Amino acid sequence: MDHQEMEGLTHTQPRRLYAICDCDNCFVSCERVFRPDLEGKAVVVLSNNDGCVVARSSEAKALGIRMGVPYFEMRREFDESQVVAFSSNYELYADMTARVMSLIKKAAPAFFRYSIDEAFCMLPPGEATEAKSWGEALAKRVRKFTGMPLSIGIAPTKTLAKVAVRFAKKYRAYNRCCVISTDEQRRKALELTEVADVWGIGRRMAPRLRRERVDNALQLAEKPLEWVKARFNIVFQRTYLELRGVDCIPDEKAAPKKTILTSRSFDGLVSDLDTLRTHVANFAARGAEKLRRQGSVASTVGVFIVTNRFREDLPQYGNMIDYRMANSTSSTVEIVEAAHKALDKIYRPGYQYKKAGVMMIGISDGNVRQPDLFEYSPERQERMTKLDRAIDLINRIQGRDTVTIGSQRYDDKAHPGGKSRPFADVIRHDHRSPSPTTRWPDIIKLK
Repeated sequence: MDHQEMEGLTHTQPRRLYAICDCDNCFVSCERVFRPDLEGKAVVVLSNNDGCVVARSSEAKALGIRMGVPYFEMRREFDESQVVAFSSNYELYADMTARVMSLIKKAAPAFFRYSIDEAFCMLPPGEATEAKSWGEALAKRVRKFTGMPLSIGIAPTKTLAKVAVRFAKKYRAYNRCCVISTDEQRRKALELTEVADVWGIGRRMAPRLRRERVDNALQLAEKPLEWVKARFNIVFQRTYLELRGVDCIPDEKAAPKKTILTSRSFDGLVSDLDTLRTHVANFAARGAEKLRRQGSVASTVGVFIVTNRFREDLPQYGNMIDYRMANSTSSTVEIVEAAHKALDKIYRPGYQYKKAGVMMIGISDGNVRQPDLFEYSPERQERMTKLDRAIDLINRIQGRDTVTIGSQRYDDKAHPGGKSRPFADVIRHDHRSPSPTTRWPDIIKLK
């Protein structure tokens, strides 16, 4: 696209409207659906092993609680009566947001999911009042059927829609839906938007823009095109044009992941190989499940283990190895076997390990694969596929980890005779809420 073509785009009228639908404080809102007594109270959600804050309610933000602050530090300043903390419950969050997305998809002519709590909708050309009514009705419907608060921003471009949704979240007068349809509305909204809050710019690029005396989005949009082209790449130039009302960011659905990493720090230190093998088996099983979810297979499994680098009193060791399988696969059994073989090669006794991880590498389309001439067995492949489908179905209906392979279970040596525990039970989640929408034992009982 040459200079004249790009300049000319700024004068074309948009052919359609974009709506960004965003769940407000998503993880916190999921918890509040089943705890309405927490409305208006400060609530935070913690990371795995209750490490640090990863989600905050508006009330928690007003108290000055920062994203990423360690949980123990937060508790020094705020007790349980001031801030309610939940362990992360991703099973619940995934199910609740899936219900929200299904309602959005039914209401929109065209739809694609952007993240766990966001979706873009493409609306046909129409009056702003019609778009406003559509957005308000959708937000009301989602709240009624799921209990989740939804904010909607509507504008001629995706970037302007992201600006609009910030106003829908912040100001109650918009009734959950803000529409930017005129040039006057566009200019006013951009003037009130800090440049760091523009989608595609963020905190890292903002200091550079401020040095150029660009503090808000309107100041950026009013810069000459030559100024932008001389300083920034084509991706930034698209953001600039979108702020001027030019629809130029492609409609892209999320592409299948090329690598899938599953890792976690342990709750404590691990030295024995058997416990490490169980952790690695669970990470590998999670990776295999993600592969099947996107219809892919992997040719290589990477495994790494590391000690705690912050413990200067302990010997340090870390290593990683890739294990290439004879045939690309998404089978949990085959991927776990490969991960165990890789772990056996890098494990060294005498060390206290703090973290391990498993990575799926060489990912390709599951419908197009070239099997090994000598080691491929169609019969075995069919058995593994049927087994995975059955396990996935049961776990989807009954709850995650209802059925696992034997190497994924932990033995509680402190329990007389030993007690097999699922993967989730060894992750610290002292404040974890129930999952009433995905687990039968957690179904709400009415008195």
